[in-house]
This record gives sequence, C-alpha cells and structure tokens, in this order.
Amino acid sequence: MKKILFLMLFPLQIIAQDLPNSVVFWNTLKEHCGKAYQGEIVAGAKVGDGFTGEKLVMHVRSCEENTIKIPFFVGDDKSRTWVFTMSKNNLMTLKHDHRHKDGSEDKITQYGGSNPNTGLAGIQFFPADQETASLIPYASNNVWWVTVDKTSFTYNLRRIGTDRFFSVKFDLTKEIETPSAPWGQKE
Repeated sequence: MKKILFLMLFPLQIIAQDLPNSVVFWNTLKEHCGKAYQGEIVAGAKVGDGFTGEKLVMHVRSCEENTIKIPFFVGDDKSRTWVFTMSKNNLMTLKHDHRHKDGSEDKITQYGGSNPNTGLAGIQFFPADQETASLIPYASNNVWWVTVDKTSFTYNLRRIGTDRFFSVKFDLTKEIETPSAPWGQKE
C-alpha cells in the first residue's frame, strides 16, 4: 500500500531514475528543439582558424524520434550540422554533416563516432569510428564529447596523442533569434 501511494505521489521521479543516462541526455537536448543560442570558443582558438572573431550559433533545428540535428554556424558559414542518432539499445552516435552552399556534401563529411556506453546524464563521449579513420586517417584518434545542463551546451574535440583540443560553449539561458536554414536544407 505504501509503495502504491509513493508511486502515485512521485511517478515522474521513478520514471526519470529508471532511464539510461544517454536517454536523459537525449531528452535534455530535445528540450531545446527549435531554439538557437550563441556561443564562444573556450579552447583551441587560433588566429586564421576561421572561427576566431566570428559569431558562433547553434540551432537545435530538428528533433525526430531517433535523430536530432543541430546546425553549427560560424559567421556566414552554414556548412556544419551535428547529427545525433539514438540506437535501440540507447547508445548514441555523433556525425558531422558538412555541406557546400549548393547543398552538396563536402568530400569530408559524415565523420564522428558512437558512445561506447550510456555515459552520464550530462555528458556523452564519441570516439572516432572506423568510417572516420578511413576518411580522415589523422583523425582516427579523435574523441568528441558534448555536455549539456540547464545553463550550457559544450562541443569538444580532443585528438589523443597531440595538443589538439577545441571547445565551444553555448549559453542556454539566452535564446537568440532562430537563424535561416543550413546549407542543403529548406526553410
């Protein structure tokens, strides 16, 4: 009787506690669907890198059952989209979809990796997969990780065995105007 009363009073807490961390992470991302945020490079900026001095915007543009697409704009460059997919066993994949202005795929696109486990509710790791190693051999030791909480979203890259580290942080407390579509997508 006490257990039934407890479940009646706190049903959402029980459900949330039973979800795998990757699903909690996924659901947190989905809360931002349709919203856009401005960011800043917090590590890895270099003069002439194409990022320094540019307005950085992420737009959680598309949230489907098993796919979340987040275009990442660097100034007027709308070539990049982070594509997260969720598998039936609650593991996630992060791919980088790169396009030209005409919408055609860049020759370096669809690279990334899958998380090896369900991670933590606020952070997911994506080591480079074989597709990435075949496409970009020097990136075979890349590890990407994304964090999300109530105030920020960070996208990070570390190339293991080198000094390569890049991190961009977006302020989720300050929504900005929704940008136009990324290259290759319609409004």
